[in-house]
Amino acid sequence: MFKQIMNKIANLFKWLVKSLLIGVLIIFVFNFVGSYINLNIPVIIFTILIIGALRIPGVAAILIYNLI
Repeated sequence: MFKQIMNKIANLFKWLVKSLLIGVLIIFVFNFVGSYINLNIPVIIFTILIIGALRIPGVAAILIYNLI
């Protein structure tokens, strides 16, 4: 029982770390490309988590939010 709980926590932690890394990578690539057309996404934990979890739809959502 304890081992199953620890496995679930470990899987959740792996997913979180993977999402954070992917989110940071996507933000930096987007900011690099977006600097030529004057678009950027702020690098804060909120945007990193949203983009890490949702990927491309997350980028679109953050951009729409920033443009409004």
